[in-house]
Amino acid sequence: MPLRALDSRPSRRFAAPRFDYATAFDRNIGWLTEGEQRSLRDKTVAIAGMGGVGGYYLTTMARLGVGKFRIADLDTFELANFNRQYGAFMSTLGRPKVEVLAEMAADINPDCEIETYPTGVNDENLQRFFEGVDVYLDGLDAFAFPAREMVFGYCARKGIPAITVAPLGMSAALMNFLPGGMTFEQYFQLRGCSEEEKSIRFLVGFAPWLLHRGYLVDATRVNLKERRGPSTGLACQLCTGVASGEAVKILLGRGKVWGAPHAIQFDAYRNRLVHTWRPGGNRHPLNRLAIAIAKRQLGI
Repeated sequence: MPLRALDSRPSRRFAAPRFDYATAFDRNIGWLTEGEQRSLRDKTVAIAGMGGVGGYYLTTMARLGVGKFRIADLDTFELANFNRQYGAFMSTLGRPKVEVLAEMAADINPDCEIETYPTGVNDENLQRFFEGVDVYLDGLDAFAFPAREMVFGYCARKGIPAITVAPLGMSAALMNFLPGGMTFEQYFQLRGCSEEEKSIRFLVGFAPWLLHRGYLVDATRVNLKERRGPSTGLACQLCTGVASGEAVKILLGRGKVWGAPHAIQFDAYRNRLVHTWRPGGNRHPLNRLAIAIAKRQLGI
């Protein structure tokens, strides 16, 4: 049909839609009580990193009805983000990630409060970023060790629960660092290590069984010195479900939450789930052996 024929039709005007919190999140009720849903409206979630997993974290928690967010990222969207990042579209190329994702969250819940940190989390804004926060979801880049060590150290000192889930291959590897429990540094033992060894310790600590390793078809795509490796969007979405489930349990105070030195990895490609317990973290003999083997293989 010619476009002019469509244009000749009389236009229909609609009233602007009105947002209602109770109606928007009513389908959560049943898995949540009405009182719990109201409680989430007053909770504050901090997310550093709006890339692979961070954007999914924000929009998923927004759809759960969480009412307050602090989000940080210093990057803009580019074509290399398209395989996995929630806010990556042709229409968002070159735009700041925090800006795009804040708009998406506000489009889900116009009443939510979102503070954006477009320069990332740093020494100058760390205290403000975490002020009044109920739980932290880690969305930092896999190789952003200085920022991650700073953030997790602050959470440990201030008693803020911190959740981190790594998208490895086609799997999600979960670790929780809870107030009064084992800290990030106590588990991973990163202090004083080179960047390459930190990467190895991070990987081994998260997923001691390395469920994802068996189906890596092109090892040349992994280069720790150049800080690059392959990724999948499906792993990011798996991480989102896992992390959001842990966050809900923490925010509502119900359900078992396993803290470090426990680690859990689910691999969708292999249909396998493993739950490991490594007292001492990377000091554990099995982790030390895995780290030594990886270092020798990579010539570190």
